[in-house]
Amino acid sequence: MSSRHARSALLFGGTGAIGAALLARLLVQDGSVLAISRHPPETDSAQSGVHWRQGEFARMPELPAQVDVIFSTGPLDHFARWYAGAAISCQRVVAFGSTSVDVKHDSPDAEERDLAQRLRAAEQTLFECAGQRAVAATVLRPTLVYGSGQDRNLSRIAALARRSGFFLLPSDARGLRQPVHVQDLAAAALAVVDAPASVGQAYALPGGETLAYDAMVQKLLQAMTPSPRLIRLPAPLFRGAVAAARVLRRVDGASDMVLARMRQDLVFDASAARTDFGYAPREFSPQTMPLP
Repeated sequence: MSSRHARSALLFGGTGAIGAALLARLLVQDGSVLAISRHPPETDSAQSGVHWRQGEFARMPELPAQVDVIFSTGPLDHFARWYAGAAISCQRVVAFGSTSVDVKHDSPDAEERDLAQRLRAAEQTLFECAGQRAVAATVLRPTLVYGSGQDRNLSRIAALARRSGFFLLPSDARGLRQPVHVQDLAAAALAVVDAPASVGQAYALPGGETLAYDAMVQKLLQAMTPSPRLIRLPAPLFRGAVAAARVLRRVDGASDMVLARMRQDLVFDASAARTDFGYAPREFSPQTMPLP
């Protein structure tokens, strides 16, 4: 598909973190964009250059019979299920999944294993349906996403640190991470559209810097003004502090698996993405994200 062609695009999740970044890039290109979201922004579609439709996969609004490319930036399992029964014609599908498909497949937590299984099944469904329709499909699997303020990881850490003036971590929270910026993910989604080698492939999309979990948090806190203090506690003492905070309802989402994963290396190889569509993510840059 030539990059000079004025494309029509259907975008799912246009108000989400990755979707909003992708939409901004689509609007500077020739072509038309139809964006589907459960809560479209209150803007004039003629002025913004995008046509919004309110809906979700279970209650889809009326769609055109044909578009050039479909982008999905929301839950992959819901998109794959919808796509399997959709009658819309297109040449290209680019859908975001998650590296959780590899990270959580053998987790001791049943909910995490279920998530990994659903992601794997969704990828299989998408590729099978696309193959039957002679549609070129690609799945992109981001690592730790940041840059929009909508994530539940780094943005949540920043918000907690701002409220207290400090952030606690266990002293052994040194598992490796590769945070990836939403703008680099949006650029990747556009790049694969014209990359024949990416058809039928799923790619891990890590960020451009690998650093220990505690070093990542320290870099985040240092980007804030004033900079909250990072306090490292021995693991037993940290577990006690978390248990007390749970009782007082000061924290949520700090499951034992989440805490254990701080010690786990979550590192992915971006060489295939670099080779096939020129993927070149930036180093971790927390100063580019909305900070509280």
